Formats: sequence, structure tokens, C-alpha cells
Amino acid sequence: MAVARAAGLIIDWDDFSALSDVVPLLTRVYPNGSADVNQFQAAGGPGYVIRELLDAGFMHADVMTVRPGGIREFTQTPVALKGQLVWQDIGASKDESVVRPAASPFSATGGLRLLQGNLGRSVIKVSAVPEALHVIEAPAQVFNSQEELLAAFQAGHLAKDVVCVVRWQGPQANGMPELHKLTPPLAVLQGQGFKVALVTDGRMSGASGKVPAAIHVSPEAASGGPLARVQNGDLIRLDAVAGTLQVLLDPDAWNARTPATMPTDLQAANSRGMGRELFTNLRKHALKAEEGACTWL
Repeated sequence: MAVARAAGLIIDWDDFSALSDVVPLLTRVYPNGSADVNQFQAAGGPGYVIRELLDAGFMHADVMTVRPGGIREFTQTPVALKGQLVWQDIGASKDESVVRPAASPFSATGGLRLLQGNLGRSVIKVSAVPEALHVIEAPAQVFNSQEELLAAFQAGHLAKDVVCVVRWQGPQANGMPELHKLTPPLAVLQGQGFKVALVTDGRMSGASGKVPAAIHVSPEAASGGPLARVQNGDLIRLDAVAGTLQVLLDPDAWNARTPATMPTDLQAANSRGMGRELFTNLRKHALKAEEGACTWL
């Protein structure tokens, strides 16, 4: 069983996917919509969403919170009335292009999918990805960093159908920092009509954009995971409908490949300077991303 350990909780990635299959999508806020957080708040905000989920049976009302009345109290909003602070019910959505009731959601599912195959296990958000792009099959282009991908994009080398594989980005490799530079160039390529996807053992908090992105691939390349075997030109199929992530290669040929090792200059950059030396042991013992990326010593 794959688990994530955080704050004393054990959470199964399969359970994440199962929850997403039954909990509706009630909001359209950037990056899976055009509204910003201020528009979200004006339309009803968290209180509205909590109330809708509670009333539809998707949340437990007996959860303990800092408020004496429990989580239900968070469905009210404070207002000043005749010089007094009073709490009022959120009421109906003020803008159904931003938040909708559970009875008429943007989508019947939450948009989080589990992908698995001979490239490992990963997660993908498809809440903003057009349905026509939920399945991408294209040759791989392998990168060792997001800077390498950006350089290739700027040089015009990615103007084609491509699955960009960015490896050595997991917890053991470099601590799994935010890959915040990848979505804009890939979105440009997508806008030019190319079939584009991202596959990485790294992390992207904005992975709910319009570009299909299989993130947190586990096991990561640094621990000998399948991404270390991928070569330029390998045909990769990302299928968010079937829930698969595959390199389309003869199994014997695939299994016979020797995994690549992290380039020495990248190892040096990940382990020296800016206090990185202090975290060598933590990186070495870090668990897989789907196990929480935490360290057990």
C-alpha cells in the first residue's frame, strides 16, 4: 500500500483518487479558472464551499475545530449590524461562474487522478485540462532540470509533439522544490497546436493548469526509478482516462536498460552551497513522494 505520512496521518494515494472520483468540483479559481482569490471570496468563499460539501454529505460535521460549534460555524460570515458583530449564513453563490452548488457542480469529480504503469506511479490534475488532451502520446524529450527545458524552448527545439520528462527533481535528488517555470512555455507550445505533456518526479503546485502534467512520479529517478531509463525519442503515453503512464517499448528491451545516473554537476549543485551540506543525510533517507517524502532516521 502506498501511503503519505503527514502530521501523524496515513493517507493512501489510491484513496485520494477515490475521493476525487466522488467529490464534485465546485470552484473555478486560477489556475483551473480565471477568477482570483478575491473574486472567489466575493462569490461565497470557503464558507460557501464548506456548507455545500457538508449539506451534500461530503464532509463530516463533527470534525473538531477552534470554533465551539465545529466546522459548521465556518459556513457563516461576520458582518457589522448596527454597530454589533453578527454572524450570517453565507447564502447563495454570488457568482456561479466562480462557485456553484453541489447540485450543479462544474464537474461531478474533483479532477485528481492516479496514473500508474511501467514509468511508476504519479498524480495528475485534470480539472482544467480539456477532455481532448486527457490522453497524450508523443516522443519523449529528457531534461535534467527545468532550466534545460527552458533553454530548449527558447532555442525552438520543442516546437513539436513532445512529452517533456524532467527528472532528478524528487526528494532524494534535490528535496523536491517547486518547478514553477515549466507551465508557461509548455502552454505556449500547446497553444501552437502541439500535443504536449509533462512527466516529472518533481513537484508543481500549479499543476492544475491546461497542460497535462504527471507529477511526483515514484519511485524517483535518483533512487533508480523508471524515469532514469527513459531516453530521447521513447514513445510515452499519458492516459488520464485509463489511469496509465507508460513508455511504449518492448518489455524485455525496457527492462534490459541500465538506469542513468544523476550528472555529477547536478549532484554537486544539489549537495553543496547555501547550507545544502546540512541536509545530505535527510535527502539520502527521504521516502518516496507518495510516502510523504519525509525522512526516517
